[in-house]
Amino acid sequence: MMKPLNDIVVGAGAGTAANPLLAPWTAPHGLPPFAEIRPEHFEPALREAMRLEREEIAAITAQSAAPEFDNTVAAFDRSGAPLKRVLAAFGTLTGSATSEALQAVQRRMAAPLAAHFNAVYMDKALFARVDALHARRATLGLPPEALRLLERIHLDFTRAGARLTGAAQQRFAAVMEELAALTTRFAQNVLHDESTWTLPLPDAAASAGLPPFVLDAARQAAAERGLPGAVITLSRSLVVPFLTYSTRRDLRERAWRGWVGRGENGDVGGEHDNREVARSILRLRREQAALLGHACYADHALADTMAGSRRAVAGLLDEVWPRALAAVRREEAMLKEARREAAVRGESGAEGVLEPWDWRFWAERVRRERFAVDDAEVKPYFKLENVVAAAFDCAGRLFGLRFTPRADLPVYHPDVKAYEVHDAAGELVGLFLQDNFARASKRSGAWMSSLRVQRRNGVGSGSTADGRPIILNNNNFARGEPTLLSLDDARTLFHEFGHGLHGLLSDVTYSRLSGTQVLRDFVELPSQLFEHWITEREVLERHARHWQTGAPIPAGLVARLARARRFNQGYETVRYTASALTDMAVHSLPDAEPPPDLCAWEAKLLEDKGLPHAVGLNHRFVHFQHLFASSAYAAGYYVYLWAEVLDADGYDAFVEAGGPFDGEVAARLKRHIYSAGNSVEPGAAYRAFRGRDASVQPLLRKRGLLEPEPA
Repeated sequence: MMKPLNDIVVGAGAGTAANPLLAPWTAPHGLPPFAEIRPEHFEPALREAMRLEREEIAAITAQSAAPEFDNTVAAFDRSGAPLKRVLAAFGTLTGSATSEALQAVQRRMAAPLAAHFNAVYMDKALFARVDALHARRATLGLPPEALRLLERIHLDFTRAGARLTGAAQQRFAAVMEELAALTTRFAQNVLHDESTWTLPLPDAAASAGLPPFVLDAARQAAAERGLPGAVITLSRSLVVPFLTYSTRRDLRERAWRGWVGRGENGDVGGEHDNREVARSILRLRREQAALLGHACYADHALADTMAGSRRAVAGLLDEVWPRALAAVRREEAMLKEARREAAVRGESGAEGVLEPWDWRFWAERVRRERFAVDDAEVKPYFKLENVVAAAFDCAGRLFGLRFTPRADLPVYHPDVKAYEVHDAAGELVGLFLQDNFARASKRSGAWMSSLRVQRRNGVGSGSTADGRPIILNNNNFARGEPTLLSLDDARTLFHEFGHGLHGLLSDVTYSRLSGTQVLRDFVELPSQLFEHWITEREVLERHARHWQTGAPIPAGLVARLARARRFNQGYETVRYTASALTDMAVHSLPDAEPPPDLCAWEAKLLEDKGLPHAVGLNHRFVHFQHLFASSAYAAGYYVYLWAEVLDADGYDAFVEAGGPFDGEVAARLKRHIYSAGNSVEPGAAYRAFRGRDASVQPLLRKRGLLEPEPA
């Protein structure tokens, strides 16, 4: 019987005493020793952990016993634990608290790590054992979860080139190493632009129109960068409010151009220019797909999704796009009318063509005038700490979870808050870390990750391994005193917390099937579904309280928010869908050589699709990290809309049951969606929860795309 890797003494002969990553992690809950870790520790730790995994693979393939599920598939699922834990710590720091030294390690290790995983998944002896088991899987009598693991691991091997031979396999391995280096470079270029760009606000004239909460956040951003006064950065939670409120049209244009120009702000072909980096990634992905027998990269990516094909994705996007265009044209007419009225009154900045840097400003004006809703009125009721408490409360009422602060636990940055998570019976479920603030050393966006995934394989029977998850949520809110969130920011926090619950509530045996390791167009369901609770009336009444007075949000304001909910959804839907369309189009190109000018190609595609000039894109190729910082969402940005079909339909189960905390529906949701991981095919999991397949109608109704906007 093989000894579980978690119990192997790591780093013998590799400087264990001097390298905290290779020594046992003795902190509570097995947290990494962040205070002791230095950038120079990672390269030797990664190389040693790779060596250990290769030893384990060799031990699996050297067995004289015939391949069986336990000695091959389950053993492979247990393998590589030291590498997984070092990579988890590395990814946490490079994403949330990076430095030039850490980025240098990323660049040096990108290709060696890719080469390591190539070697694992192209190991002929290992694949022969897995392939033999897969061929007779119907006769093995495996439990459903074990059968699912065998099928998923076999697919992992084939998609990683295990069936290729000779020169084709060698070329595939080289392509994957080149891609790893290029995606790392792409992400670092975006971070460079985000961390170095600022728009100073030196005086009252530059700050005209900005509410106090925006100015406060701008001063905090300047202080964190050692700059005087106030600055606007490219953090979404700072640049979007600036575009919404600033009456300085010239400065709005500068902010907008800086934001959409990430990845191409420098000279063409310069050190941080992503234009050719993205083209090189596309060229290599096309070759990767061709080596695996696909006509284009989109066909390769979609082969392992719920959608399954470009036709299915096109069917969804084609259903939404014309409806969204009709809605955004109605909204554009409202904005233009508001500008005409302002011009008559002699207001400056209301003249000329409606530009992309004008949209949010005039949309906010229309929102105030037509729906009597102003973000500056709403934000005082969404103090960050209250929104976090609301998320925890909803998780408790739905799933019986309790979050206990642990300020004594070692974390990687003072901004991080740690919580022990217990279930209704008082049993420890796992650890939850939340990192909410934007920093120059942190990449943009919001995401969930893990330092350890839930599992039972390799845990127990004398093992010292801990199979309970350690889950992280990262947001990028502009820090304030206090930090007040927009309703969109609050939804973002709930969205990432939904991912976090998916990781925390995972209840599976095998690491490969744990938590969020599901098909890409299913992974956004738990997160997007959880967003619904932040706008539930009883959640708002309990947690949306004025940060100064403690008064609950007025019922009239809640009603106005509900009436205004669909306004500007055409804008948001068009911007999102446009990015999904460009993603699918560029990854569907059959040509080996990408367009010579990606930015011009992208603009022409959207012009032909009828994208209004004033709307703009949610993400342009040069900073589209979903696509080019990794392959995770490449030919897959559509998944948010696909999952929204599921989440809108799924939330109707609570509506039909009569309340957002119905116990029976919540129990089904936990069992079939949040806890099942990838142990069940996602379509079957959704049907087990809902009792049927999803309908697109709830999505169209939710976004106001079924009928004209109310006057």
